[in-house]
Amino acid sequence: MDLPLLVIALILGIVEGLTEFLPISSTGHLIIIGDLLGYNDATSKVFKIVIQFAAILAVCWDYRERLVRVAAGVGSEPAAQRFIGLLFIGFLPAAVLGLMFHSTIKGLLFNPLTVATALVVGGLLILYLERRAYHPHINAIDEMRWPDALKVGFAQAAAMIPGTSRSGATILGGLVFGLSRKAAAEFSFFLSIPTMFAATVYDLYKNRDLLHMADLPVFAIGFVASFFAAMFAVKAFIRFISNHTFVAFAWYRIVFGLVVLATWQLGLVEWSEF
Repeated sequence: MDLPLLVIALILGIVEGLTEFLPISSTGHLIIIGDLLGYNDATSKVFKIVIQFAAILAVCWDYRERLVRVAAGVGSEPAAQRFIGLLFIGFLPAAVLGLMFHSTIKGLLFNPLTVATALVVGGLLILYLERRAYHPHINAIDEMRWPDALKVGFAQAAAMIPGTSRSGATILGGLVFGLSRKAAAEFSFFLSIPTMFAATVYDLYKNRDLLHMADLPVFAIGFVASFFAAMFAVKAFIRFISNHTFVAFAWYRIVFGLVVLATWQLGLVEWSEF
């Protein structure tokens, strides 16, 4: 599509903000929609890092009161120290595996066809998991132990495959390991903060040569759009999962992924294969 770059930035910013914390893969959506809009050059990679960072800042803003309390009490309050410890343990698997396989995964799997396949597979997995009877015994993050955080952390690491969904992997992993839906979602949001901050700093450092002042307006529009869209999405998602399953998201993933694969198979869209 031949759209002005500022319009593309606005679209992708909204897409990122709306999808970052839903179990439908924000990275996958950015890869597919960015490819469809023709914004898939080297600069676009940095742009996507920036708007993902904006979505994480939106979570920080939404949970600012608890984050401030934790920061204020980290030196003296056991509850704050325990919370930080849980996040650190949950963060470790993605950090270690990310450093080991980051470049390989980005080089081989960051393309629309891989994402579409992962969307379908992930959707089928969600349908399977939602058929299970859950018996949560952890109703709040404060009730978690370090093995719970570690297991959710390994679930999060699976999301290094684009199209998997970081939030989907952590929330569903949390449900499987005994967390309530709300506790799993909130821990996923908090765990996203160190994970995405680390990924943002690492990616920006690796791509620092691609940062140019001329791109500032495009980055700024995407950043603002992503921030406000994410603020809306987080609040709506928490309300939704209090009374609903993830089945609707599973069917969305399956249909979206199959549409992309069908358009490729029929030659209707020239998707990037590598």
